[in-house]
Amino acid sequence: MEATERKAIIALLKREVVPAIGCTEPIAVALCTAKACEALACRRPEKIKASLSANILKNAMGVGIPGTGGMIGLPIAIALGALVGKSEYQLEVLKDTTPEAVEQGKQMIADGLIHIALDEKTDEKLYIEITCEAGGHEAKAVISGGHTRFVYLEHDGEILLDQGAPSAAEAEEGEPDLNLHKVYDFAMTAPLNEIDFILEAGRLNKAAAERSLANGHYGHALGKTLFHAQGLMGDNTYTHILAYTSAACDARMGGALLPVMSNSGSGNQGIAATMPVLVYAEEHQASRETLVRALTLSHLTAVYIKQSLGRLSALCGCVVASTGSSCGLTYLMGGGYEQLTFAVKNMIGNLTGMICDGAKPGCALKLTSGVSTALLSALLAMEGKCVSPAEGIVEEDVDRSIHNLTRIGSEGMSATDRMVLGMMTHKNRP
Repeated sequence: MEATERKAIIALLKREVVPAIGCTEPIAVALCTAKACEALACRRPEKIKASLSANILKNAMGVGIPGTGGMIGLPIAIALGALVGKSEYQLEVLKDTTPEAVEQGKQMIADGLIHIALDEKTDEKLYIEITCEAGGHEAKAVISGGHTRFVYLEHDGEILLDQGAPSAAEAEEGEPDLNLHKVYDFAMTAPLNEIDFILEAGRLNKAAAERSLANGHYGHALGKTLFHAQGLMGDNTYTHILAYTSAACDARMGGALLPVMSNSGSGNQGIAATMPVLVYAEEHQASRETLVRALTLSHLTAVYIKQSLGRLSALCGCVVASTGSSCGLTYLMGGGYEQLTFAVKNMIGNLTGMICDGAKPGCALKLTSGVSTALLSALLAMEGKCVSPAEGIVEEDVDRSIHNLTRIGSEGMSATDRMVLGMMTHKNRP
């Protein structure tokens, strides 16, 4: 691989594998609020209007907001974005949250200062528009196409930023052209000192899992439940993979004020791409280099699949990230490129169609299903077995199989996305 292409892939990884505190959709809304308040130079606006795409609403309705003592949803995220958010922190925008700020945020909500609506005019799945008003002045900030991608900023009618959506040519030029073999080749041959930054994903996500296991009260406490069920499940690598993965997700979805390493704009995807590989490597005494290459393979596979799927879709992101971890596990088991293709096809033949019904504590269940399937797929791959081209959407060519998966998620499940949002917004809540 040429040095220029290698550097482009490293830059891509560093853009897509970044720390995040809390679920990235409400956090992105908080980030946009912080930016608008900074433009307005006001920490407590008289009115905040949020106009959001359907996918942002879906992923922000039921998830815990970090540092709030269990509060969920967009109103408190927006309030804290205004009160303590700093746009320079990016996806860690709320890391300065304090109990005092939470109380002030509750008062802002009670005072009716925050108004949230579905933006029906945008076709962009990731769209956030925040307008803040105070003392006769107004500021507007817009994020679109990426969780931290500001495209518009205005203060009292003066346009401070107007970037617009990137053209197809610009988007193509900005990202390296990946396929699974190129992902594998990069992970196996890149100089270790250029990719060992990926170890930070293991450190952050394991710390989140350990915090959750020690606390035991985040989300549905699935991780702790699995550890307590070792008499049934067994005290083994398989159980540990499931427990640590779900525990990290429990903490993140339960509102723990700590960072996890995300992948392609999702902390849960970062967890699913990291924890199975890390646990397996540690329990089988893999070398540092082997762990670095396995984590790189897992995360870059997920990034590659997300390139054609898109940031947000009706397809659960754990399908993508668990496919990455299955590749990492296969490599740790001694598999080469052929076995990786088998693992990917097994994943596509099994998990395709799992819906995303928003970010929430129950995501830990989906991550556990995903990484359980990742291990099963890797084991089958090492036996030389995989779903064949005669079965379902799997083709002989692994990249065509991946694109079949992403087409279903990005095109085929559009009606599912609308139906899911309708169900979520019209049900009777407790």
